[in-house]
Amino acid sequence: MHKGILITGAVLGCLAVIFGAFGAHALKNALDAEAIKTFETGVKYQMYHALLLLFVGSSSVLTTGTKNTIMYLVIAGVILFSGSIYGLSTNALTAFDFKKIGFVTPIGGTLLIVSWGILIFKFISIKSN
Repeated sequence: MHKGILITGAVLGCLAVIFGAFGAHALKNALDAEAIKTFETGVKYQMYHALLLLFVGSSSVLTTGTKNTIMYLVIAGVILFSGSIYGLSTNALTAFDFKKIGFVTPIGGTLLIVSWGILIFKFISIKSN
């Protein structure tokens, strides 16, 4: 068990619930349906990866190094992917034009994919009894 990864996963999950509630209630009258749907995509991917960290942190088949690598990839990926989606979907409400940083969304998505790829590789590498 890795306490830091479990805490990180729990914090990301808690924030996903908070952002989801914020999107469903505070933003529903401020944004159009398409922007709300985009915002919800960011929330979903944040929650999926919070759950991934909870699994990784409690796994006994992964090394500490692998767990830490996945955690850092997920943190960076969620910030870039979900964070940019939050900004892009609420772009109409801010003075900053988040479209200028929209290029980070696929970078964040790539980091999330790499974290899953490492997990797959490590699982394939496990020696069967």
